[in-house]
Amino acid sequence: MSVAESPARAAGPKPLLDGQRGVASTVAVYVFVIVPLLALLAAVPAAWGWGLSWVDVAIALPFYVVSGLGITVGFHRYFTHGSFKATRPLRIALAISGSLALQGPVIDWVADHRRHHAFSDKEGDPHSPWLFGTGPRALAKGFYHSHMGWLFGRDQTNERRFTPDLLADRDIVTVDRLFVLWATLSLVLPGVIGGLVTMSWAGALTAFFWGGLVRVALLHHVTWSINSICHMIGDQPFASRDHSRNVWPLAVLSFGESWHNLHHADPTCARHGVRRGQVDISARVIRIFEKLGWAHSVRWPTARRLEKLAR
Repeated sequence: MSVAESPARAAGPKPLLDGQRGVASTVAVYVFVIVPLLALLAAVPAAWGWGLSWVDVAIALPFYVVSGLGITVGFHRYFTHGSFKATRPLRIALAISGSLALQGPVIDWVADHRRHHAFSDKEGDPHSPWLFGTGPRALAKGFYHSHMGWLFGRDQTNERRFTPDLLADRDIVTVDRLFVLWATLSLVLPGVIGGLVTMSWAGALTAFFWGGLVRVALLHHVTWSINSICHMIGDQPFASRDHSRNVWPLAVLSFGESWHNLHHADPTCARHGVRRGQVDISARVIRIFEKLGWAHSVRWPTARRLEKLAR
């Protein structure tokens, strides 16, 4: 038997990539990225022209919080890193709420993010800003790539390599396959609620615009800023093997995700903002879940662990 045919070689690591996205999936990415972005660009003149009502704010804010925490607590800290264990209802709720952010199906998202951590700021990282060099032009190209340019690539992360646990979970596979439904509801429900509250088509339209499109776009760019800005500028109080940094102005909008340096130094930790004054809303929510008995085995930071990780 030749080396190429040996069982040991056949049982080696699965490849990083698993083909390319189909045409329909690629078109969907462009639609879900560009349409909300156009709405975000139109938000300022729109607010100046016809205004932003308190009804629109009251609708958009809960959708931002639910979908944002679905990403930070659900897709990121729970599904990707296993920072805590959750009951079945909470696990399903987190998968659905994260899907409302229109950042892709849960298994795709987790596979990309686990790959990011496996090769952070090195070849193989799907969205590092440092892949093109360190000169001004290279970093400008890297910023765009890490922020949103990588989304338009058709290469697909190998889910069998990075997310075998989620592929074996029938509940999560079902939520993943129904992504288009969750995305549709995320955009349509704000308009329906706005129409019912104001009893007008104008109210439905403005709620769809602010609570649907603009809210999705804002959350997109806050999340993508963790990939781009938080790997380029900021402080690094903890030792990590990459360029991950803390960027405090993003802390509230990102629900604590921008305390990114500690996260890369200790990826499974349930709290990212561990120092005095570092607001981490996601960690607070996990604590509430723990108190309610919906979450357990939470990986909270310890003083000894933080001391060991400090530079």
